[in-house]
Amino acid sequence: MSHEVQEGCVRVEEKMAPFTNQVTTYNHRWLADEPESLGGADEGPAPMEMVMAGLGACTSMTLRMYAKRKEWALEKVTVDLRHVKGEKGAESIERHIHIEGNLDDEQRQRLLEIANKCPVHRTLMNSQLAIPTELVK
Repeated sequence: MSHEVQEGCVRVEEKMAPFTNQVTTYNHRWLADEPESLGGADEGPAPMEMVMAGLGACTSMTLRMYAKRKEWALEKVTVDLRHVKGEKGAESIERHIHIEGNLDDEQRQRLLEIANKCPVHRTLMNSQLAIPTELVK
């Protein structure tokens, strides 16, 4: 695979009108799209699905790393997420974490606290997040 995208960066490029986009990272490629109900071709996950996937994957990986370091008997992590649009523009992402393994209540509570410290969660919750944007010729 060509490495024209630097490690740690993402390129999103229109592939097919109206909404299908090629997403490229340093080592991976996949498609993003909108569902047919919104006029897309449904060739890949929608943008908000990818945001939620990033949060879910980061949550799972963070819990796995923590449990491994603590040598806890965490067997499996499953994260279910749903984007909810409320009244007056309010939005939230509901996150349900299913953990399996021989864990006591204290360990389970600690894993919940750790889930809220995963890097993607912290970035999404950061009200100071800046997204400097410019048009490039």
